[in-house]
Amino acid sequence: MLRYLASRAGQALVVLWITYTIVFVLIQTLPSDPVTIFLASDAGADQELIDRVSALYGYDRPWFEQYALQLGNLLRGEFGFSLSTGQSVLERIGSVVGSTLALASTGLLLSVLIAIGISAIAFLVDSPRLRAVIVAAPSLFSSIPVFWLGIVVLQVFSFQLRILSLFPDGSLLSLLIPALVLAIPVSAPIAQVLLTGVEQASELAFVKTARAKGARPMRVFWHHVFRSSLGATTAVIGTTLGVLIAGSVITETVFARPGLGSVLLRAVIAQDVPLVQGLVFLTTLVVVVAALVVDLITPLLDPRVLRSVGTRGVSRLGA
Repeated sequence: MLRYLASRAGQALVVLWITYTIVFVLIQTLPSDPVTIFLASDAGADQELIDRVSALYGYDRPWFEQYALQLGNLLRGEFGFSLSTGQSVLERIGSVVGSTLALASTGLLLSVLIAIGISAIAFLVDSPRLRAVIVAAPSLFSSIPVFWLGIVVLQVFSFQLRILSLFPDGSLLSLLIPALVLAIPVSAPIAQVLLTGVEQASELAFVKTARAKGARPMRVFWHHVFRSSLGATTAVIGTTLGVLIAGSVITETVFARPGLGSVLLRAVIAQDVPLVQGLVFLTTLVVVVAALVVDLITPLLDPRVLRSVGTRGVSRLGA
């Protein structure tokens, strides 16, 4: 278990370091430093002002000094300041992150429920044709662009049915509908893995025995088939978190919800590079931490993971 924990934690740290390095390299490839780019459209910004602000942010130093300085600041939890607002990056993101978390968590819950519903119906139906249609649904969901689905839903519910405000009004419906738009494509990979697990578990001896004893199909699904599929399903949920956050940003923009999407959009338009850099790194941090939590939960659901880690360790010792 300790070897497994150390391996996963080490991988998480490496991913964060690589992400920081890639973002830093991309910034270095810009035609000028972020301060000069940001102030280029300001007619009142002379070269002296640009030089002073660049020195304040450390952009006047050699690239290796900037790399070490920014990396040290990140290790201390300092993400710098936004060029457009003057707020710290953490303060700017913290003011809107609650709305994004509410949308993302609701979308994740709905996506899991959709995936479970698809798998349960596919297991319970007797018609091969109907089952084929249900099994094909996740592939259809994954091919639907989030922004297109959001625009269609907004058109139907706001302009035709008139049950949804064009702007968030704090109602439960204004959260559930965008969350459902987000959940449909996110549910696709979860449902595909769960369907595969259900199909494999259906062929296990104890499942066939339970059916032969006359157990109700729903009971067989929940108590035998679904439990056997939890390990792989939990793992794939961790891999969809990046898609979930990216989809949240797009969904917020379509439905005019305050959140990380609006902050990112304004930061890109204003060419606020420090804020964009902080958003990218913090988003990666959330995804990596969430994936690490999933990795730590997986052995509890499937102890074979630890046995496989132990087997590889013994093999390396033998070699």
